Amino acid sequence: MNNRKKGTEFEDMAAKYITEHGYNILERNYNGRFGEIDIIAKDGDTICFCEVKYRRDNGCGRALEAVGYSKQKKIISVARYYLMKHGLDEWTPCRFDVIAVDDDEVTVLKNAFEGSQ
Repeated sequence: MNNRKKGTEFEDMAAKYITEHGYNILERNYNGRFGEIDIIAKDGDTICFCEVKYRRDNGCGRALEAVGYSKQKKIISVARYYLMKHGLDEWTPCRFDVIAVDDDEVTVLKNAFEGSQ
């Protein structure tokens, strides 16, 4: 199975998991000017910009550890672009979540990083 197909499979698992936990998915694989966000969803009144990470084993670290500073900056830039394109201001409640798939276990780290970088 190629990497894109694998990525889609794990994003599907993540989307199913967060939907079952009350999120409402707004967008999948949102492409903005500065990159892509895997899932954009609402959790109550909060817009969640979600990065999905998968690790087959922990030899290279856990999936939750895979969103480094440069990736965070890129996600923040795309999120700002999304908010602007949808007429939402800086007072719109939002957060950045990382959804980790380690083997078949899904974990959501809410507020994984701050958006003020």
